[in-house]
Amino acid sequence: MQGTGTIASANDGSGLSSPLVAAWETIRAGLRRDCGARTFDGWLKPAELGDFDPESGSLDLVMPSQFMADWVRSHFAERLALAWKTTLPIVREVRVVACEGGPKPAPLLIIEDEPIPAERAAAASPHPRPNFDPRYNFSTFVIGKANEVAATAARTLAEADAVTFNPLFIHGGTGRGKTHLLHAIGQRFLELRPNAQVVSMSAEKFMVEFVRAIRENDTIGFKHRLRSADLLLIDDVQFIAGKESTQEEFFHTMNEIITCGRRLVITSDRAPQDLDGIAPRILSRLSWGLVADINAADYELRYNILLSKLALLPGVSMAGNVVEFLAKRLTASIRELEGALNRIAAYAMMTGRAIDVPFVEEVLANVLRANQRRISIDEIQTQVAEHYRIRKAEMTSARRAREVARPRQVAMYLSKQLTPKSLPDIGRRFGGRDHTTVIHAVRQIEKLRASDPEIDAAIRLLTRQLEG
Repeated sequence: MQGTGTIASANDGSGLSSPLVAAWETIRAGLRRDCGARTFDGWLKPAELGDFDPESGSLDLVMPSQFMADWVRSHFAERLALAWKTTLPIVREVRVVACEGGPKPAPLLIIEDEPIPAERAAAASPHPRPNFDPRYNFSTFVIGKANEVAATAARTLAEADAVTFNPLFIHGGTGRGKTHLLHAIGQRFLELRPNAQVVSMSAEKFMVEFVRAIRENDTIGFKHRLRSADLLLIDDVQFIAGKESTQEEFFHTMNEIITCGRRLVITSDRAPQDLDGIAPRILSRLSWGLVADINAADYELRYNILLSKLALLPGVSMAGNVVEFLAKRLTASIRELEGALNRIAAYAMMTGRAIDVPFVEEVLANVLRANQRRISIDEIQTQVAEHYRIRKAEMTSARRAREVARPRQVAMYLSKQLTPKSLPDIGRRFGGRDHTTVIHAVRQIEKLRASDPEIDAAIRLLTRQLEG
């Protein structure tokens, strides 16, 4: 009976069809509210009730095609299961299945070296030239110890006739300059090669365009636009985690670009080894070329960035002690630093007041107050992992070996001391551990600090590094 688009099988004398229908309408309304009309209408609205087994509590949700079933299962399986258990507890399991006789995924999704007919390729519309921000170029990118390797590699890839590394993988936290470097690479590459084809997009846009190409039966055109690029720039690759069909196409696109000697630049908020939900063969290729990290900007880099930005603000005068104050107090990200500077300049021009430290404290009162508690658990895990020379992924792993358990306890302790997060919140960020585990870690490190000078020194050092 599967795939009939009815709930006839749910009415096998059990009288449950009406509750099922009513529950489904409630769940659908909630999904549309939580996910937004566009996502709901495109992916969840076509779902229909299928077979229901009262004994096992298993319910089928039927999708029109195998591709849609795979996508909904990947993105909404847990949410659907929880919604049904909450609304109608007799439903203990939800299976997302494809309608019998529905379209299957096209062979184009899984054939790596499929030839593209010349007439089809020629007819494919050219990819529009990226709209790079002219402000984001190499001359405006301030270099320091935190980003020196990434900046040098980016410039080499954009300018050199031949490079010894491909792809270039740049990773770092939010607001550290990854997007700036992507725009700089693209603009410089086109300056030196005006006729080159450059494609720049986020990983999210890659997925959206890929899905659109499947719906419009234009996968050949999609493949051609990306795989014929002389330079392909992909931002925030972590977005495709868990999206199997998109990863399949992304893998083959990477292979084609690299094999043909074209250039590939990818950014992420984490190093390849710390990306969860990404296929191992993709991770191995991300590490194939050069992996360059952008660390949190130190005081010197923040100070130089402020001077660089001030030079671009005519009529704004700022004393050295004010610049020093901002560089010391605003440590979260370069993006926040720029925003604060623009805000100060705007308020100064509107009020006609001189820019001194009291004025800055008044204008940025909320920002400065929030910045004092802005250290994130992710930053703590990164810093502790680097200090103890272990993989960041060990912070959430189940391993209990001393070489990873002690750094994990240190990170939990610092999370309790330096962030406003609750014990359950901290436990969830460390692999779903219970709050009692966090309490034990905090107490253990407190005891060790009192008896072990080495542990105490490490905690003091890590605290200074995290507080900037």
